[in-house]
Amino acid sequence: MSAFQAFLISAAARVGTGNVSGVAGAFFIGGPGAVVWMWIMCLFTSAASFIESTLAQLYKVRAEDTYKGGPAFYIHRGLGTRGFGAFFALLFIFCFALAFTSLQANTITDAVSGAVGTFTDPAGLPWLPFLLGIVLALVTAGIVIGGMRRVANVAQSMVPIMAVVYLLVGLIVIGMNVGEVPRVFGQMFEGAFSPQAAVGGGIGAAIVNGVQRGMLSNEAGMGSVPNVAATASVSHPVKQGLVQTLGVYFDTLLVCTITAFIVLVAFPDPSTGGEGLVMVQESLTASLGAWSAVLLGVIMLLLAFTSVLGNYSYGEANVHFLTAKRGWHLTFGVSVVAMVFIGSVISVELAWSIAGVTMVVIALINLVVITILAPTAMRLLRDYRAKAAKGEDPIFLSSDMPDLANVDTWAPEDVSDYVDIRDRASTDGS
Repeated sequence: MSAFQAFLISAAARVGTGNVSGVAGAFFIGGPGAVVWMWIMCLFTSAASFIESTLAQLYKVRAEDTYKGGPAFYIHRGLGTRGFGAFFALLFIFCFALAFTSLQANTITDAVSGAVGTFTDPAGLPWLPFLLGIVLALVTAGIVIGGMRRVANVAQSMVPIMAVVYLLVGLIVIGMNVGEVPRVFGQMFEGAFSPQAAVGGGIGAAIVNGVQRGMLSNEAGMGSVPNVAATASVSHPVKQGLVQTLGVYFDTLLVCTITAFIVLVAFPDPSTGGEGLVMVQESLTASLGAWSAVLLGVIMLLLAFTSVLGNYSYGEANVHFLTAKRGWHLTFGVSVVAMVFIGSVISVELAWSIAGVTMVVIALINLVVITILAPTAMRLLRDYRAKAAKGEDPIFLSSDMPDLANVDTWAPEDVSDYVDIRDRASTDGS
């Protein structure tokens, strides 16, 4: 698939629950200062995102009409241990493809229930979560059975729409309350650094929740995005690393900040609002009216559902690492569909607890691995910069770094199209 499609699939998984209900949840527990620590965390995790996505490109492998890669692959090929790579793949499948998928499905149920709540009491509709679970499971089955290319097409069409609509709604709220902007910024930084917050433990709560929700929001360093970054067809591994780094900034500095303003304009004291998505819906209703709760329900449905698709693509890459047998891939697809239904009917507390615990384990393992392999990513960055400085489109070949073992997909035939384009451009220019 194209580099743009790979970026959109990863954006589909990034721009999800963590950007809306996750940010509000961080405020509810850690106060307004949590968003500042999300920003700070973003500066560190963007570097991790660059390294992991670049490594995923370097060590990717061919798989029918596409490429596969990710942490399991660069653990195997970069560190030379397939057993540990297989362990990570199994852990990753449980965490992202199953636990996080149930969390996203749970968010969809909450969003729809919240929208219905503007017209009637959802408690009077006990069958609603089960109906939503069945519908979501059927739609998911229809998409995942179509394969990766269909996932790419769905994500490519839905992500820009949902992102633009949500950002526009947020900008409208900010525009209507522009006089509150200085107060909101002051409240964020005071909650993050003030002596009063330090004495009361507020800084600690802000840091813990900001860091945790920040990682869940942009997924940088967690080893998720590289699974899709590896599928992109690019002329140099660094190109996809840079693109995915941009995704981290887009997610945290723009989308999460918009959510922060929506909430803090309506609830200067976030502890007085509902928790998670309920708080965001109440905030929009206070600023724009009841119709905005319905709109947010639709937006969250799109956000969370595209995250389900992104998580499926992540897990599928790891299943491929373990086995190429079609039966296991089909079993995995059925398991994802089942988790969509289960996530729709379980409690939100259980969904967040499962996702939170598995996230920590996955992130710790991946961060250690990319720290060990970071020198290789830095060599690739220097190679990219040297070629770009010559005024040419950087193209990487495995022969450029013959000392790197287990690099299979950077032979001349893998980048021949890019070489032809560069040669034609050079001929036209002369």
